[in-house]
Amino acid sequence: MLITEMTVPGAYRVEPEPLSDRRGHFFESVRASALLAGSGWEFTVRQVNYSVSRRNTLRGIHGTTVPPGQAKFVTCVRGSALDIAVDIRVGSPTFGHYDVTYQSPETGTAVYLPDGVGHAFLALTDDTCMSYLCSQEYEPGTMIDIDALDPDLALPWDLKEPPIRSDKDAAAPTLAEAAAAGLLPTYDQCPPRRLVAGRAGR
Repeated sequence: MLITEMTVPGAYRVEPEPLSDRRGHFFESVRASALLAGSGWEFTVRQVNYSVSRRNTLRGIHGTTVPPGQAKFVTCVRGSALDIAVDIRVGSPTFGHYDVTYQSPETGTAVYLPDGVGHAFLALTDDTCMSYLCSQEYEPGTMIDIDALDPDLALPWDLKEPPIRSDKDAAAPTLAEAAAAGLLPTYDQCPPRRLVAGRAGR
């Protein structure tokens, strides 16, 4: 698999290398040792979630307070999605920066999002199903919600009509409001990993 760092430092795009034959194709979505070697992150799965969405559903921006944190490995397993990672670490040199990934089962492309990186996606087809491998179990009261339509972020959703959103997502604060309220993690709490001589470092 090809593992490349996104423009949001510490977040990675993972592109599998499929093996095809007359039956179809097979690929590894993630291998812990490969992710560690390619990114410096050691990833243990403690919870698996799925969401199923109608076309034009917009979910996010979601993150988790630190502690406890919750890294995610996100893949589209049915349909297609425009997936966006956003740096929500106060004090980060790339605070508010984002990176876009188009996801579908055909490509198998996934994103690895560490603590301090928010996640949102737009379902491009009906019945879009997203898989989330999570490093921590969900703890009530730890979720961070930020408005995915924050005009200062200006995320490139290219909407043709108003999106379908939950009441919670629609009422979420902007990134600046969340930072002012002290809701966001800091860069010191969750800096990106750096590879040093083939090993992970911080």
